[in-house]
Amino acid sequence: MEKIRILITGKVHEVGYRAFLLGLAELFGIDRFFAENKYLNGKQAVEVLVEAEKDKIDAFVKEIKAKKPENAEVEEIKVESYDGIVMRTESYYRYFTAMQLTKIATYGGKMLEKQDRMLEMQEEMLKKQDEMLGKQDKMLEKQDKTLKKQDETIKTIREESEKIRTEIGGKIDELRGDLREFIRENLREIREEIAEIKKALRKAGII
Repeated sequence: MEKIRILITGKVHEVGYRAFLLGLAELFGIDRFFAENKYLNGKQAVEVLVEAEKDKIDAFVKEIKAKKPENAEVEEIKVESYDGIVMRTESYYRYFTAMQLTKIATYGGKMLEKQDRMLEMQEEMLKKQDEMLGKQDKMLEKQDKTLKKQDETIKTIREESEKIRTEIGGKIDELRGDLREFIRENLREIREEIAEIKKALRKAGII
């Protein structure tokens, strides 16, 4: 049995690298396996501990150097000997599953908090919208009152105009009647004067 420590550096966090390595360990029948995310000199890294027969370890390392998760960017893979204790692969699987569930629960809690904040913001926006609609209703109510007053004013103007038109029309008719009577009286007087003139002319033998 051999033990090795593998350090993989680059963009290797949050890309499914440990799940990828665990799958390879299961594929090659690695008895003992452990992988953990770390930071080395400010860089992302995955530390991998493996204990198994030499041929299995060689196949495992060869596969790691040939393949990587789709979104990972590997800068360096360093392999060195290791003499510490390595967790059994099935135990690591349970540990990894528990860590992932914890992460999901944490993310889920954060998502719920964000959702709550979003709902609060939505409620606030709906409240403001209701206020705006309330103001709009008041504006429409005022507009209706203004239009009603305008209609009443127009009606009053029309009624007054009709009244004035009727009064003026009556006075005009009255003036017309007076004018006719005046003209008729003048014509009568003129006719009488003409008749007197004719009578005088006859007496004088002029006509």
